[in-house]
Amino acid sequence: MSGLLSIRAAAAEAPTVTALRCNGRTYTFAALGAAVDARMREIERGHERSRPYPLVAASDPATVVTLLALLELRVPALLLHPRQVDAEREALITDAARAGRTLPADAVAIIHTSGTTGTPRAAVLTRAALVASAHASAANLGWQQDDRWLACMPLARVGGLSILTRCLAARRAVVLAPGFDAAAFPALVDAEHVTLASLVPTMLARVLDAHPDWMPPAHLRAVLVGGAQAPARLLERAASRRVPVVVTYGMTETCSQVAATPYGERYAAAACGAGRPLDGVELRVADGRIEVRGPMRMAGYWGEPPLAAEDWFDTGDMGAYDARGFLHVHARRGDLIVTGGENVYPAEVERELERCPGIDEAAVFGLPDETWGETVAAALVVDPARAPRDDELAAWIRTRLATHKRPRHICRVERLPHTGAGKLDRDALAAFAPLLETLDG
Repeated sequence: MSGLLSIRAAAAEAPTVTALRCNGRTYTFAALGAAVDARMREIERGHERSRPYPLVAASDPATVVTLLALLELRVPALLLHPRQVDAEREALITDAARAGRTLPADAVAIIHTSGTTGTPRAAVLTRAALVASAHASAANLGWQQDDRWLACMPLARVGGLSILTRCLAARRAVVLAPGFDAAAFPALVDAEHVTLASLVPTMLARVLDAHPDWMPPAHLRAVLVGGAQAPARLLERAASRRVPVVVTYGMTETCSQVAATPYGERYAAAACGAGRPLDGVELRVADGRIEVRGPMRMAGYWGEPPLAAEDWFDTGDMGAYDARGFLHVHARRGDLIVTGGENVYPAEVERELERCPGIDEAAVFGLPDETWGETVAAALVVDPARAPRDDELAAWIRTRLATHKRPRHICRVERLPHTGAGKLDRDALAAFAPLLETLDG
């Protein structure tokens, strides 16, 4: 297993095989290996191996080389999203620098994922877990000799990182796109002979909208759709175009997918819910909540007690199995808002809004949206004497929250609804929808 995620081992086994395609350039495993050797020397000169390496993981070859170098050095990467503002990155780096924390010897990546309180928790992904995840994916999809996997999602997220580790383990090629472009997607699939692609539902919808007559080429054998619940109508549209969709269900804490549409059902994904558990995954529904365990699960959250192999991880999601053994996810992580495949926790956004002068209370909720799945909305209780104008509020949050976390719609209200126990009644927030106005800026 140790050699599966080693670029040096891959360069020795398959030196002339294409490992990466980006912006029209080809990088063989041997070429990447040479670049990684040089990068390793730079990292060793300036970084202490015992500490995680903060990395703003852009979608470019330099990031790939750095990730591969860290894998080779066995230095865990603290992955930071390119869209995070400086204040967000600095907070995560400061949190990571706190004393008294230890990591497993085979830790590969630390990815922050907010809990239901909105407080970032650092999921620790190990080499063994990423390899197990790669094996589970391969057991469903298989590998073909000419496979090329399109990565147009951020490498700072597990959906992007796992493409890199799966292809490295299988000695197959990654086609790295600098970002997602619905208009260019079909041409990119053709030009790069893409056989596998990973998208969130919003991306797939935008491709179908931008190209009403597009039918995928025969070499595109699977489009993995995850990161948010895929509407049945979208899956039916894809099936009518003969788009081979594999719906996936997973999370950062499980190194991405733990359930998926069986590969043989990829032209009828709408009937398969979130799919069936992948090879090696134990997935159960207890009191309506989805729980998972298996070798692809994280070691635990950094700074918290590690998880034992026999422990079940409570995803916080609600679901059920149907008579055919397909998992159906009814609700994702309680209050979670999923917009364009990105997770937003209301409590985190509310804290930043309430720090703005003139805002006494804030309640954040998701507004259904045909394009994004949901957009972020906020109901605000303001001090009439100091209430911020819309442009002042927009400027405040622009420097404090990543783009996908920023409220697009707001309303000002006299009071927020609360339960008898004095807690914010989130179920009642939808009643504010008719009062919402677009927040410009």
